[in-house]
Amino acid sequence: MTQSPNEPSANTVSFGNEQVAPEEKTRRVGEVFTSVAKKYDIMNDAMSMGMHRGWKDRFVKRVKPQPGERILDMAGGTGDIAFRMADRGADITVADINQDMLDVGAERALDRHETDETGSLVFTCQNAEKVDFASNSFDAYTIVFGIRNVTFKDRALAEAHRVLRPGGRFYCMEFSTTEWSGFKEIYDVYSDQLLPRMGQAIAGDADSYRYLVESIRKFPKVPEFESMIRAAGFVNTKAETILGGAVAIHSGWKV
Repeated sequence: MTQSPNEPSANTVSFGNEQVAPEEKTRRVGEVFTSVAKKYDIMNDAMSMGMHRGWKDRFVKRVKPQPGERILDMAGGTGDIAFRMADRGADITVADINQDMLDVGAERALDRHETDETGSLVFTCQNAEKVDFASNSFDAYTIVFGIRNVTFKDRALAEAHRVLRPGGRFYCMEFSTTEWSGFKEIYDVYSDQLLPRMGQAIAGDADSYRYLVESIRKFPKVPEFESMIRAAGFVNTKAETILGGAVAIHSGWKV
């Protein structure tokens, strides 16, 4: 019996609604973010009607970055989360697998007016599944709207646990599936019909935003992803949902 190209197998992973080889997913995700890098932050405003700014402020309040802390902000290319944490005096390593996203973040960092109270910022190209940092190196690990694009999420979670010091904290914010009846149907129509058109109009790329919609639907639901975080070794895990689960802030501690 011939297997459909969209059916999962032991040797494939999901790229949106397609099943592809793991290395093919990594390459194609890279192409998506290279394509949208320069318009990424503008599209975030358009897609969320500006709400992502409040979500990110809320996220950083949960992290509670402290002056002098070392924090690894994974998939943080354009710096939105890193700048907020550096403003609180933390020393931030911004890591991303995509150099084009990092270049945008570094350019934005140059435009910032630093003060003596601002923490440091370092930008580095890294794969979340295998980062070039020693174990027990960071006080906190953050990843915002990035882990759903990682090919092997369990490996990324294991690396997050490894590089954190004992007592270190893990925070992740990611899109998921809303459970609000009525809103869910509106959200689905918005995602299917409007987001690709917005991507074409603003970033000149409908396909990348079609993939982003598909990647959200393929991402584990909130309870399942919390279980994955626990399986990586984190304790005292929590999940805080926004818009009925359309967005969730996950947290855990390394002991």
